[in-house]
Amino acid sequence: MDVRDDVVNIISGFALFAGLSTPELDLIARVFEEAWFGKDERILRQGFTGSSFYIILDGSAVIRVDGVDRSTLRPGDYFGEISCLLGVPPVADIVAERPLRCLALPASQLEGFLVANPRVMFRLLQGEARKLITTTRWQS
Repeated sequence: MDVRDDVVNIISGFALFAGLSTPELDLIARVFEEAWFGKDERILRQGFTGSSFYIILDGSAVIRVDGVDRSTLRPGDYFGEISCLLGVPPVADIVAERPLRCLALPASQLEGFLVANPRVMFRLLQGEARKLITTTRWQS
């Protein structure tokens, strides 16, 4: 099986890509690059520039704010989008809890990708709303 076919099979089950056809998923697999991170490797650093949007294919990562673990990210989850979209430093560390395989898209390409894929943009917006609810609970 081709690596891209493997990626298409994996992302076809992710909420972010719900309702997309196989050709659309194949295009996504070609636009994004793969990135791998080792256990305990920090992918994003709180307060420093974020440079990419990441979607987890395999493994898990922890969201750490001011040294406190807040949540775990698993396959289908994504991170880095806020820094990419707003051009602001990450508000949390993202640390690989175990080896992590991701899709990555540079910040400079995210807006064009989302505009070209409005269904993905809508799913991302829904995900941001869910994250806002979760963050509000953290602060309660």
